[in-house]
Amino acid sequence: MNEKERNRIIVRTSIVGIVTNVLLAGGKAAVGLIANSIAVVLDAVNNLSDALSSVVTILGAKLAGRKPDKKHPLGYGRIEYLSAMIVAALVLYAGITSLVESVKKIIHPEAADYSTLSLILIGAAVVVKVILGRYVSAKGKKADSAALTASGKDALFDAVLSFSVLVSALIYLTLHVSLEAYVGVVIALFIIKSGIEMMLETVNDILGQRTDPELAAQIKRIVTEEEGVRGAYDLLINNYGPNRNYASVHIEVPDTATAAEIDRMTRNIQSRVYSETGIVLAGVGVYSYNTGDDAAAKARDRIRQIAFSHEGVLQFHGFYMDEERKDLRFDLVTAFDANGAKLLETIRDEVLEEFPGYSVIIAPDIDLTE
Repeated sequence: MNEKERNRIIVRTSIVGIVTNVLLAGGKAAVGLIANSIAVVLDAVNNLSDALSSVVTILGAKLAGRKPDKKHPLGYGRIEYLSAMIVAALVLYAGITSLVESVKKIIHPEAADYSTLSLILIGAAVVVKVILGRYVSAKGKKADSAALTASGKDALFDAVLSFSVLVSALIYLTLHVSLEAYVGVVIALFIIKSGIEMMLETVNDILGQRTDPELAAQIKRIVTEEEGVRGAYDLLINNYGPNRNYASVHIEVPDTATAAEIDRMTRNIQSRVYSETGIVLAGVGVYSYNTGDDAAAKARDRIRQIAFSHEGVLQFHGFYMDEERKDLRFDLVTAFDANGAKLLETIRDEVLEEFPGYSVIIAPDIDLTE
């Protein structure tokens, strides 16, 4: 899906959300004021905050869709994460204000006066919210929009809250027990919870999250299917907004490969990765491995044993033995909770003890996708 089509989906879906939520907010506010129901009024406030969220989503999509320029050569895609943060803040604010008003009603209760029409309108609102939530969620997944997906989940949750308001009204009419202020508290707490979850999810997007294991496996499979490539390591994916990912990876090739052969490999890999995943493979590093050398194979196996004898070592790769220069080179991936510097120093000392006269070069790697 191109950026123009994606923005069109986001804007159209958001407009549907705005119109629907404004109508629901107006209807519920009228019912709540006439029936003197704090729960219905707060439900209306929640719908109004959803409408404002959709407005922010449209603005975010428009700004994020701006073309890259000299100042921002990778585009403005991350603005969508900021707009999602604003949506979360609006939801959180609505939840806190709703909680305050509900507590006031518990302290100073007032009798509600529901009519048949008001119950019908509340019931209709539940159905509308379910339909809207499913529609917005589907469009959010299609457009890969965090803000739309969050709005869709919020709408489905609103349907549950509106249903609880309807249930409390029926209880009041049949048993003459007023639960609406307490229902208002429950609604407010769920709104606050939803706002916090949305904010945390957006913060994770801004900070950067661990690459999806399935996506990492797919890219590594593409890389290793290229003729002459024995392994793929150190995959790093940087996100600059929805559908804007740039990656780098190391490939392991024989030490007999020429520059022309490696150039062919990397170009083929970059082309396939982009066509099959939409990710730009901006950088391809190279590890060489020894060919036709029994001494190097034995050294690799022994050093691997030494490395994995230590707790905290997750992966050993990129090994190369240069007998002429007396070099041993390899990479180690260590766990986040391990003392990486001390662990590498210990392994280096043990390798030097096994291979005196050699220089040992260990590159520490981060556990990104393995």
